[in-house]
Amino acid sequence: MVDICRPKSKRRSGVFCSEDSPANIKPSSGLILSSDNQQMDVPVPRQHKAVLVMVFALCLAALSAAFMKLLADTMSPPLISFFRFAGYFLLLLPLAFIRHGWRVLRPQRPVVQIIRGLTLALGNMAFMYGVQHVDYANAVAIVYVYPFIMIILSIWVLNESVSPKAWLGVFGGFCGVVLVMRPDVSGIDLNGLFIVFTGLMVAIQMLLNRKLGVIMDPIMVAVWGSLTATVLSGFTLPFFWDMPTHSEMMLIAGLAVMTAVSQTLMIVAMSLAPAERIAPFTYFEIVAAVIIGLVLFGTVPDTISWMGMGLIVASGILVTSMPGALRLRRGEKI
Repeated sequence: MVDICRPKSKRRSGVFCSEDSPANIKPSSGLILSSDNQQMDVPVPRQHKAVLVMVFALCLAALSAAFMKLLADTMSPPLISFFRFAGYFLLLLPLAFIRHGWRVLRPQRPVVQIIRGLTLALGNMAFMYGVQHVDYANAVAIVYVYPFIMIILSIWVLNESVSPKAWLGVFGGFCGVVLVMRPDVSGIDLNGLFIVFTGLMVAIQMLLNRKLGVIMDPIMVAVWGSLTATVLSGFTLPFFWDMPTHSEMMLIAGLAVMTAVSQTLMIVAMSLAPAERIAPFTYFEIVAAVIIGLVLFGTVPDTISWMGMGLIVASGILVTSMPGALRLRRGEKI
């Protein structure tokens, strides 16, 4: 494997390079920077398997978002968030023990873990508040503003430089989000801003994944993130507690299982092939959301929404497919 970034943050041909980016970051490290020659020897069948696993995981992720919309019609978002992450934690904990034993009880960088858990909880709740009044497929598409927010945050937080092509992708991505949200003369719909806030929280999660993924196994990151989000969501229970009905509990159980399975499969996919081979396919979740929205909610995006979604996808692929570009590991989505 060649050096990813040279010392002193020398400018490279991609989106950006950083002095704190070690050359041996694994694909599961959250954000990774790759070069033209990185990991080109992965067998093609293995890459195809990775893509198929990722696509299936994204279908489950899109379906879990639909379950959140269904639950948000009758339950408060903080309550749903608590049950979702509690179930997610309980399902992943045995796997973490199998892989790491009692070391799972010794998290690294606890302050970063708490901040990441907070972004998980806040992003999850914001999505459910917004998706109650925003078309489901449009809401999923708006969340994909996060890669473009990540690039902007990385300039400020990680002191990284950004190439002109990346800025073009950022501009196109935000234009796509504006088309989907479609603000009028009276202003931007507050519910749409809830979804944009979710994208901001996901972007922060991904940046934190970069810090945690270098020193921790992704399963450990997921376990402690879900536990922290459960505890933080639990603080709201005295204000929002209402015993779920039997049908709501069934939906909650399905949501927890789909969350755990989808996130685990994403980790598996990232272990099978380099991130640059998989990153463009992450936008398949928008396609899955359109199909699920038609089946479950009977909604179809209009022409302007289709244009916005297409612009988001094209801009995202532009950013993630350039040599040396910022690569994304789909960590725990809302």
